[in-house]
Amino acid sequence: MPTPHHGQFIDGVRRPSPDGEARIEVENPATRRVIATVADGGPGDVDDAVRSARKALGTWAATPVADRAAVLRRAAKLLEDRREEIAQVVTAELGAPIRIARSVHAQLPITVTATTADLLSAYSFDERIGNSLIVRQPVGVVAAITPWNFPLHQVTSKVIPALAAGASVVLKPSELAPLSALLLAEILTEAGLPEGVLNVVTGGPTAGRTLVDHDDVDLVSFTGSVDVGRSVAAAASRTVKRVTLELGGKSASLVLPDADIPTAVKVSVANAFFNSGQACNAWTRLLVPADQLEHVNELAQAAAEKQTVGDPTDDKTRMGPVISDQQRERVRAFIRVGLGDGARLLAGGETSPDGCDGGYFVRPTIFTDVDPASTLAQDEIFGPVLSIIGYRDEAEAIEIANGTRYGLGGSVWAHDTDHAVRVARRIRTGQVDVNGGSFNPAAPFGGFKYSGYGRELGVHGMAEYLEPQSLQLPAEAGRD
Repeated sequence: MPTPHHGQFIDGVRRPSPDGEARIEVENPATRRVIATVADGGPGDVDDAVRSARKALGTWAATPVADRAAVLRRAAKLLEDRREEIAQVVTAELGAPIRIARSVHAQLPITVTATTADLLSAYSFDERIGNSLIVRQPVGVVAAITPWNFPLHQVTSKVIPALAAGASVVLKPSELAPLSALLLAEILTEAGLPEGVLNVVTGGPTAGRTLVDHDDVDLVSFTGSVDVGRSVAAAASRTVKRVTLELGGKSASLVLPDADIPTAVKVSVANAFFNSGQACNAWTRLLVPADQLEHVNELAQAAAEKQTVGDPTDDKTRMGPVISDQQRERVRAFIRVGLGDGARLLAGGETSPDGCDGGYFVRPTIFTDVDPASTLAQDEIFGPVLSIIGYRDEAEAIEIANGTRYGLGGSVWAHDTDHAVRVARRIRTGQVDVNGGSFNPAAPFGGFKYSGYGRELGVHGMAEYLEPQSLQLPAEAGRD
């Protein structure tokens, strides 16, 4: 059976790349087999996509809010109808276990799309302040550059709020996992999104750089590493584009002495290893009272042993591979650094899990006695590696939690929820889970410090794609 090839999605249709037949192979990280190829986009592709988005912008921006919301509701229904297909695609291109692909990777985009449609219907685009009418206009053409770790959710978190705001979009998904993004473009077209409002350019760094530097792009929304985020912000400044950045994290799960420690440890370990640790807001530091450290070590080891690693198409698998050989070697290098820095290895290590030699698998790894200032506790690893750190008192725990350059997520556990909330307010991150509080797709998501700026999801996410315009009315306007 021939390997399918996917062209660019521009002006409502799949089409060959004007920049020639350069292709990128999409690999299944669990098997290392090529499952598809996509066009390796260049400046010509980006020019065509931006031109299409610019042409479609005026009509889409003028489309009544109720009609835009209706498109999103139809899209949510189509995403629901194709949930199994989406899950299978994500499992193939990312290596996510199929049960997680169904419950998270396929479900979150449905929820985000439906929730955004509801919020859009209730959103007030106009307000009066004295003699001024404040209106909110779509920002224009948006460049959305997304990572591979949540290949559809990260796309919908940017694209759906932008479309709700009335902006048009050029999307460049990660070249490592682009297939679900192309599927979304087809679904939105079927839902009634006009031609050119969403365009998808597949490709690597050349396509991304061209898009960021393009004179006719008004805003860049980027998720990725700090180093690339800096480059994006610098390049976008040439044309004074607005920029939103989500650049990762080193989140702490802070367990206070009176917490339900077994539950907190169990949930924290599962969070650290979720998606093979490839989550920007993963709780990769577990902060516990020093006098409970050995007890926590035992609980964490037991939790790690339940992380079934293997074939992601098997319903019993809880952890699949990391995305690539390069990522696997990066994670292994951090494990070696941890061993060299004197941290104590509780579980996992460098070697491949038993029976997993065919793909890019990493053992779920836990270190304890970790120095809060060490590389292991400071750098984002983006793999299944958890650091356990003991603290003396609450003040030190908060200091450790805030003691990295990142500020994206985290959690606080305490017997008294009010106490946990007071501590959470002192954590300098964009989102904190309190006693296992569930993810809310209507709440803003984003970071402090090196984790970036701007927010995604909910009305705050939609507001990133709107520009306020002040209309100064004559004094008598609006009087009875």
